[in-house]
Amino acid sequence: MSIRRRGTAAVVALAAALSLAACGGGDSSDNDSASGDSGGKKAAVATGGKDFADAAKKTASYGTDAKAGEFPRTITHAMGTTELKKRPERVVVLDVGELDNVVSLGVEPVGYAPTEGDASLPGYLEKGAGSPKNVGTINNLNLEAVAALKPDLILGSQLRAADKYKALSAIAPTVFAIRPGFTWKENYLLNAQALDRTAEAKAALAAYDKKAAALGKDIGPDKPTVSMVRYMPDRLRLYAKASFIGTILDDVGLPRPENQQVVDLAVEISPEKIDDADADWIFTGVYGDPDKTQRDTARSNPLWKNLKAVKDGHAKDVSDETWYLGLGVTAADLVLDDLRGFLVK
Repeated sequence: MSIRRRGTAAVVALAAALSLAACGGGDSSDNDSASGDSGGKKAAVATGGKDFADAAKKTASYGTDAKAGEFPRTITHAMGTTELKKRPERVVVLDVGELDNVVSLGVEPVGYAPTEGDASLPGYLEKGAGSPKNVGTINNLNLEAVAALKPDLILGSQLRAADKYKALSAIAPTVFAIRPGFTWKENYLLNAQALDRTAEAKAALAAYDKKAAALGKDIGPDKPTVSMVRYMPDRLRLYAKASFIGTILDDVGLPRPENQQVVDLAVEISPEKIDDADADWIFTGVYGDPDKTQRDTARSNPLWKNLKAVKDGHAKDVSDETWYLGLGVTAADLVLDDLRGFLVK
């Protein structure tokens, strides 16, 4: 059966599968940890496009009216308001998105919570991140380690650590976005306002927007459809529009296949349903050890070998670290470079 004939049914199945759980803690990455996405325990995925639209609307209203250099300042964020008496110097970040954000703004955090199973710094951020101390993982924070660093600002998200917010706020001023992932631009500006680096963040986003628009123009008017597949230890995921990578594809103007026109994070599929991923191009990421995922099972399936993208040589492995785990402007910029390499001749 062709992907077009199955389009309507697939959209219904995709939407149903996305009601996996209500928003809460989870793995990282679009962090589905929520979003967007990292790895770890079973992800908590928001249910339905309205949830994402509401999150985007709320996030857009967060921040501060303080002028550059003005302190004290009050930051409105996902958990309420937080007063900062001075410009923060000792910052703890609780996910990869916040790490990307602060490093892009010239800040070396004193503490960092990595994704499950990988305590190292993301390679693409090593140069500017300094040597932050480990404060647990995104799903298992070590509050004692956070307190020992004597931070003057903690950055994270409601989705990841709402249950720890009160305890974290007792340690230092804490500012939370709603979730990682598809609101990465708004999250970046929120973090920048807390750090008194709004001008720098706006300049970085403007440069990204210009680069994305130029890429879309260079690809041309007849843009190919793109699918995003991610192999994880306990699941195989097809990413939808409300993910970190989904926002980048939209910024470039790259369409999704007919059966992926839903405003949600992702859907989990079985290797036997890998043909749901068919498109002109398929970009695949692997979280962790490929041997511990369903990648080889999916690719040995005759359905995989018969996909249009596979037959055309357009099924490409990409960096999981930037495409799925990055969740910030530095990673987004690198994804644009990769897309240009694949799609512009």
